[in-house]
Amino acid sequence: MLTVPAPAKLNLFLHVIGRRQDGYHLLQTVFRFLDFSDQLSFRLRTDGIIKHCNPIEGVPEDADLCVRAAKLLKQHTNTAQGVDILLQKQIPMGGGLGGGSSDAATTLLALNHLWELNLSQKQLLDLGLQLGADVPIFIFGQNAFAEGIGEKLQAIELPPAWYVVLVPSVQVSTAEIFASKELTRNTIPIKIPPFSVWQGHNDLESVVCRAYPEVDRCLGWLKQLENTTIAAMSGSGACVFAEFATELAAQTAFEQIPEDMKGFVAKGLDCHPMHKLTAK
Repeated sequence: MLTVPAPAKLNLFLHVIGRRQDGYHLLQTVFRFLDFSDQLSFRLRTDGIIKHCNPIEGVPEDADLCVRAAKLLKQHTNTAQGVDILLQKQIPMGGGLGGGSSDAATTLLALNHLWELNLSQKQLLDLGLQLGADVPIFIFGQNAFAEGIGEKLQAIELPPAWYVVLVPSVQVSTAEIFASKELTRNTIPIKIPPFSVWQGHNDLESVVCRAYPEVDRCLGWLKQLENTTIAAMSGSGACVFAEFATELAAQTAFEQIPEDMKGFVAKGLDCHPMHKLTAK
């Protein structure tokens, strides 16, 4: 049995700078890992069967990213091995924290190790991109400046920080937001890092806030806090966050949240907890 974390991520900013002919949007963003994770356990099978032992209710097997990742890896390598997968879900679904993508990436990383496949990071990144645009960052394993559709990654160092993350009681459809006529797609690209993440913004934020008043309310509450360096929405939402320099400042702010809001406090990580498995 191999048990490993699948961490959440934040987009410290997210700029939409254009659109490809195939409809995918061209982005620039900074990804940061959090010490807030799902947990995945993998038990080796020798009969070739891939089984998710506790599937998420309402998610069919052909849409389950853990199963899809395992089957893709098995097909790519022609391995005869199988696996039982157990998922302890903590990252909210539809929240913009990358939970499903992180689960898929962790599955690829863990099974590459458990099945002794010895695929390179480049090979795993290529497989991950087939599962979703946010999967590669979790295989890359380091906080990064990302371009393209999110797959062109450049490692960056970020200062220590703590985050108050609020989880509005809605799920946002990423496809719906990117298809919105209200979305601007012409933010001027940042040329070359280094740059200040605090000068960025999230181009999806205003679209989501108009469509989902609860997101707007939670973000508005965070923006009125003192001592924050960033208050923004992550990805396409619904989760919103505020950054603080110290744990004390973050915990103090979190203690003030209204009773009808929910969320958590998390530390920003320097790298993925499984980075040693991603660095080959």
